[in-house]
Amino acid sequence: MSEAATAKAGTPYHISSAVVATMPQATEAVLAVLEGMENVEIHGHGGGKIVVVIEGKSTGALGERLTQISLLDGVISANMVFEHVEMEEEGQEP
Repeated sequence: MSEAATAKAGTPYHISSAVVATMPQATEAVLAVLEGMENVEIHGHGGGKIVVVIEGKSTGALGERLTQISLLDGVISANMVFEHVEMEEEGQEP
């Protein structure tokens, strides 16, 4: 694709959903940390599981954030469920 065509198409912006499994006694502490993470939104939780949406400029950025989440105290696992790529047009906020 030419540079002009790439600029017209926009910049890819990645959006992913993930499920975070926690030790039941650690769920509230994990929720508190997740609430403070940039580009992470909590969409629900129950039974030691937390559903989050992660946004970023690349699949690598999403993977890095998911790795950070998986390393939190009390987290058993953090698994990406779905990823979608939107094309951001120049000057448009994600």
